[in-house]
Amino acid sequence: MADEQPPVIEQTVGDEKGPSKNEIKKRAKEAEKAKKAAEKAAKQAELEAQKAAADVDYASELYGKAPLNQSQSRPRQTRVQIASLNPNLDGETVLLRARVQTSRAQGNKMVFLNLRQRTDSVQALLTVTPEKVSKQMVKWTASLQDESIVLVEGVVKKSPEIIKSASVGDVELHVSKIYLISGLESRLPFTVEDANRPETDVNAGEDVQYKRVLLDTRLNNRVIDLRTQTNQAVFKLQNAIGHFFRDFLDSQGFMEIHSPKLQGAATESGASVFKVNYFKGSAFLAQSPQLAKQMAIAADFERVYEIGPVFRAEDSNTHRHMTEFIGLDLEMTIEEHYHEVMELLDSLFIHMFRGLREKYSNEIEVVRKQFPADEFKWREGPEGTLKLTFKEAVDLLVEDGVAREDLDDIDTENEKRLGRLVKAKYDTDYFIIDKFPMALRPFYTMPDPEDPTLSNSYDFFMRGEEILSGAQRIHDSALLIEKMKSKGIEPESMSSYVDAFKMGCSPHGGGGIGLERVLMLFLKLNNIRRASLFPRDPKRLEP
Repeated sequence: MADEQPPVIEQTVGDEKGPSKNEIKKRAKEAEKAKKAAEKAAKQAELEAQKAAADVDYASELYGKAPLNQSQSRPRQTRVQIASLNPNLDGETVLLRARVQTSRAQGNKMVFLNLRQRTDSVQALLTVTPEKVSKQMVKWTASLQDESIVLVEGVVKKSPEIIKSASVGDVELHVSKIYLISGLESRLPFTVEDANRPETDVNAGEDVQYKRVLLDTRLNNRVIDLRTQTNQAVFKLQNAIGHFFRDFLDSQGFMEIHSPKLQGAATESGASVFKVNYFKGSAFLAQSPQLAKQMAIAADFERVYEIGPVFRAEDSNTHRHMTEFIGLDLEMTIEEHYHEVMELLDSLFIHMFRGLREKYSNEIEVVRKQFPADEFKWREGPEGTLKLTFKEAVDLLVEDGVAREDLDDIDTENEKRLGRLVKAKYDTDYFIIDKFPMALRPFYTMPDPEDPTLSNSYDFFMRGEEILSGAQRIHDSALLIEKMKSKGIEPESMSSYVDAFKMGCSPHGGGGIGLERVLMLFLKLNNIRRASLFPRDPKRLEP
């Protein structure tokens, strides 16, 4: 029997030894950490995606600096004036060009603008709106400098309450597009808002501090000053006075002429004339179109007028004098009496006053906000304009305590005093003084037929200041030569003028009006420089 082999016993290989508890915890922490990192990364990616989406300016085409206008195209888009905006346009989209007078941001989602065109302004509003107005658009708009010129498209919305900061206060403009047409390259010397502020506001008290813009500062930066709503109204009214002057005289058969401003001799007196080089000799700047007007009458023009510059070399630094101003002059033939001229001039002034009151009340009200004043008064009806003789005017002043010996002439102080007396007694700001002493008038003034110490001359006054000087002129050459010599003027120095009367000339008279002075006194601006676009006085030749 073979030897038995010992049985083979199969050994079961058991599992390897498992991880320890610490190892399991460690692995769990790592898994949790990886999960949080993944979640954080996903969240960060989401935030970055949101930020990227937010950084996409969906309104980028709706605002920004416009290309320089070189007349590249002409799309003929309809544009509106701020003055035409009203609640009836509620919901309508309009396009307009204006200046940014002020801007005010509220947070980063809203900005208010005060848009201005000449005397008119309107509030505009820009608010972040999905897919329409972006934050970037609001931020850019809020950064626009005051006085920038912008092109704005927006929807007119009726305002629930009157917006007091705008002249058009019953609507506002909800902006959908805004483009910069012209920005600023330097800092403003003052804000237009400050320059438009009434003195009463500047002196209101310590609670609110405003900057006062002095007259010299204004005139040194006149272009900015002229942008104020007050000045826009002032010069619209100046334009109106010229228009009414022409309109009335055209209706009365007058013809406009244009006389030279370079002359070979002084027209009034040598002391107040500007002398200039004229090739190998000298010439003078015309102190008035007086000689030309009279020579036109001698040429049978019958009735003429002119609007043009007048030069006076007077070193007068007063509130009512300038070395250059605009003269409104007229001359006409006389049929019987020089009062025909005086009465026509009176009718001319009444026409101008009525026209200003009836057609330009809005502009007058704009000016009064900055320069409060009593309404200008004149007499109408059967009684008509107040007319005093020089003697009667002197008597009024003497009754008020002025010494008669001080009234050979009525100086500026007494003119104002007389104006106050007339206003108190007759309730008028406008009156005429007739029959001035001959000694006070130019050589070409016709003497009174009964008293040679008096003349057929008159001055017109507004608020106690002279605004017109006029008279019957001497049309007889012999008398003219006599009066020239008595005033120390050599007739030979003005031979062409004298010769015009040697060939026959109709009786005639006229007057000269200072445009700026009429405007200053009607509005009570208190300084004639405010009524002149770029005033010239002994100390100012710029701008």
